[in-house]
Amino acid sequence: MTKGLKENQFVVFNAEVKGVENSDPDALRNLVSQKPNTRIPIFNFSPGVFLFRIGELTYDSAQLAKRKIAWREEAVLLESQLEKDAANRKFSRRYAKVTSQIAALDKKLEYGNWFMRTGNPVIVYDSLKTLESQRQMKAYLINNGFFDAEVATQTEKKKKKAFVNYEVRENRPYLIDSLFTSTSDEAIEQLLKSSTQNTHLQLNVRYNQNDLSRERQRVEDVLKDHGYYTFSKSYVEYIVYKDTIDKTVAIEQVVRVPSSSGFHPVYTIDSIRFIISSPSDAIQDEKQSTKYDGLYFQMYQDRYAEKIIRSRIFLNNGDRYNRTDVIETQRQLANLDMFRFVNISFDTLANSLTANIYTMPNQKYQVTNQLGASVTEQLPGPFFSHSLRNRNLFRGLEIFEFNFRAGLEGVASATTEGGVYRSRELSASGSVIFPQFLIPFNFGTLEKFGRYNPRTRALLGYSYVNRPEYVREALNTILAYNWATRNLRQQFSINLLDANLIRSSLNPFFQERLEELQDQGNNLINSFLPSYVSSISGQVIINFNQYGLYQRRAASLWRLFFESGGSTINLLGSSLTQDRSLRYFQFLKFQSDFRRYLPLSNRSTLAYRLNVGLAKPYGISEGVLPYEKYFFAGGSTSIRAWQPRRLGPGSFTPEVREDGTFDYRFEQPGEILFEAMFEFRRKLFGYFDGAFFIDAGNTWNFQEDPSREGADFRVDRFYKEIAIGTGVGLRMDFDFLVLRLDMGIKAFDPARPEGERFILDKLSFNRPLGERGQQVFNIGIGYPF
Repeated sequence: MTKGLKENQFVVFNAEVKGVENSDPDALRNLVSQKPNTRIPIFNFSPGVFLFRIGELTYDSAQLAKRKIAWREEAVLLESQLEKDAANRKFSRRYAKVTSQIAALDKKLEYGNWFMRTGNPVIVYDSLKTLESQRQMKAYLINNGFFDAEVATQTEKKKKKAFVNYEVRENRPYLIDSLFTSTSDEAIEQLLKSSTQNTHLQLNVRYNQNDLSRERQRVEDVLKDHGYYTFSKSYVEYIVYKDTIDKTVAIEQVVRVPSSSGFHPVYTIDSIRFIISSPSDAIQDEKQSTKYDGLYFQMYQDRYAEKIIRSRIFLNNGDRYNRTDVIETQRQLANLDMFRFVNISFDTLANSLTANIYTMPNQKYQVTNQLGASVTEQLPGPFFSHSLRNRNLFRGLEIFEFNFRAGLEGVASATTEGGVYRSRELSASGSVIFPQFLIPFNFGTLEKFGRYNPRTRALLGYSYVNRPEYVREALNTILAYNWATRNLRQQFSINLLDANLIRSSLNPFFQERLEELQDQGNNLINSFLPSYVSSISGQVIINFNQYGLYQRRAASLWRLFFESGGSTINLLGSSLTQDRSLRYFQFLKFQSDFRRYLPLSNRSTLAYRLNVGLAKPYGISEGVLPYEKYFFAGGSTSIRAWQPRRLGPGSFTPEVREDGTFDYRFEQPGEILFEAMFEFRRKLFGYFDGAFFIDAGNTWNFQEDPSREGADFRVDRFYKEIAIGTGVGLRMDFDFLVLRLDMGIKAFDPARPEGERFILDKLSFNRPLGERGQQVFNIGIGYPF
C-alpha cells in the first residue's frame, strides 16, 4: 500500500477513537474523514487499492476530455439539424446516442473508470483533515450534552505509515433538569400541555440537540392536526440555560405568535372539491359535475365511481384542518393506482378552507415486458414475462391484470445420477382487483375500512412444467382479501378460496421409480397423481421499523401463516370425494418466520432468522400432504451447506454412492420445520460486501416413515438431529440489485451415525473445503433474508 508514495507522504494505516464511554462510538468514528483502506488481515493487502491502481494504469483524463469535445461538437451539430427537422428519427436516435456518450465520459472524468469507481484510492495522511475531524468530534459531543468534552489527537509515523489516535475525554454530561413552555397563545399552551405523551424531551435525560429538532417537528405536527393550518415550526424556539456547577440544563420552549394578530388562527373545512382532469388534449374535458356525500366531483368524463373515491377521502365539511388526514387521503387515493398524481391544495377565506383535490387519470392500459435470468436449485436460467393492466375495468376503479411467464430453469434430475436438465416452465393468470371487500364482507365495510387500502382479488391461473421425468399442469382459482394498517406496519391477507386442479404425465421410467419408492413408504408419487387441493389461509406480516430497506437502524419482520386444507370438503361434506379419479386432501399448516436486522457499525451488520413450521394431514388425506404443502430444508435461502430441498428429515441417511458420498438426487419433504440462520455482513470496498454465516435446522415427520428411518420427531433426540452449516459469502450490492455467491460447508451432519456427525474437523490445509460433497456453492439474487 505504501508503494508510489512521495517523500513526507504517509498512508493512513490505522485510525482509532479512544476514551468513549457514554456517547456513540460509531457516530464518532464516522466523523473521521480519513479512514484506513479496507485490508485483508495477515496479508496486509487492500483489494480496493489494488483495483484502483489497475484502473489508473489505463486511465487517461486528457484523452477522455478530447473525446468529450469531439462528441460535444457533434451534439451541437445535431441540435441545429433537429431545430430544422425535429421529426427526423435518424437525427433523434443519433442525438440520443451522442448525449449518452457524453454522460458516460462525464462520469469517467469525475469518478474514473470502472476499476477506479469500484476500488478505492490509497488514503494519504492529511493533518488538516485530522484537525477537522477533531473539531467535528468536539462539536458532536457538545451537541449530545458533553459541554465540557475535550478531543486531542496523536499521530505516530513510521515506515511510510501513519497511526492516528483520537483521544476523547467526555467529562460529566449535562442532564435536563426542567422544561417549560412560554407563549402568549393560551389555546396552544393548553393543547401542548395535553399532548406530551410522545414528547422527545424528558427530565433527567442527557441533553441532545437532535431531540430539540425532533420536538420542534412534533409541536408542528400536533398543531397542524388540530386546525392550525398556517402554523410552522419556525415559530418554535428553544433557550437552553446551563448550570455549570450541577451539570444540568433548563430548556425553555418559546412558541411565538404572528405580530399582526397576536394568536394563531384555527381553520375548519368549508367545502371539498375532487377534480379529474382530461389525460390529454385529444380527449375533450366534459366537466361532468356531481355531488356525493358532501363532496363536489368534477370529472372530464363520467367514468369513475364517486362512492369508491369518497371512501378514500378522510376530510369532512365542518371538521378542523388535520394534516395527517390530508396525507392519508393523498396516500390512499394513490394506492388505487388510478391517477398519475394526487395534489391537494387549500383556498382560504377568513378561517375557512376549501379543499381542492386535483388528479389526472393514469394510462388505461399498461404493458410491461421483462427478459432476465432467475436462479433455481443453484443453476441460472433465462425467462420472459409479460403483464397487462387494464385500469377502471367496470368503472368502479377495478384493475384487470394478465400475467404470462415462460422460462428455462436448471434442475437436478431425479432419474439420472448427477444429471442436470433444463426445465421448461410456463404460467398464465388473469385476475380482477376490486378496491373494496366483496362478498361476504361488502356490507358497510367500504367507508369503515377505506384507511386500510382494502382489496379483493379474484384470480384464475394455469401453469405448465415440462421436464424429462414428467409434464405437470395445474389450474387454480383464488379469492383473496388484502389490507394493511395506515403505517404499513401490519399487512393482512386472507385467501377465502384457493382451489387447484392438478394432473401429471409421467415418464415410464420415472413412474416405475416412484412406485418403488412408494413400496418403501415414500409418498413422492402422491405429488403426481391427479388431485384436487383446496384451502382457506390467512397471513399476517408485522414489519417493525421498515425491514427490507436495510437502513442504519435495527428492524424486524415477523410473518405468521395459517392454512386449513380441504375447505371444500369441510363445507360440502365427504360426498364430494366419491369421484375416485381425483385425490383429495385435508390438512392444517402453520408457519412463523421471524427476521431481524441489527446494524453494528456503519460498515457491518448482524442479521438472523428463525423459521418454524408445522403441517399435519388428517381425515381423507390418509396421512399424506399435497406435495407443495410439505416443508423442505436446504438451498440458498435455507441451510446453505445442503443442496436445495435435500436436507433431512431427522437423522435419515440417504443412499451412499460408490465414491462414499450421499446420493442427494431426491427431495426430502417433511411435516415439521426448524431453521435458525445467523449472518454477519461487512462492507468491503466499492460494490463488494462480505458475509460469514452459520445456519442450523432440519425437517421431521410427525409419524415414523418406514422408508426413511429416523425421520420422525422425538423429543429425546431431535436436538441431536439439527444440522449445522457454516460458510462465507461475497455480494455485489448495486442498491437496485444484489448478486450473491455463498459457499456453505457442512459442520454437523445428522445423516451420519452418532459420534461421527461433527465433520468440520475434516477441513485441513490439504483439503481446505473438506471432503467431497461437504461444500455447496449457492448463487442467488438478493439477500437470503
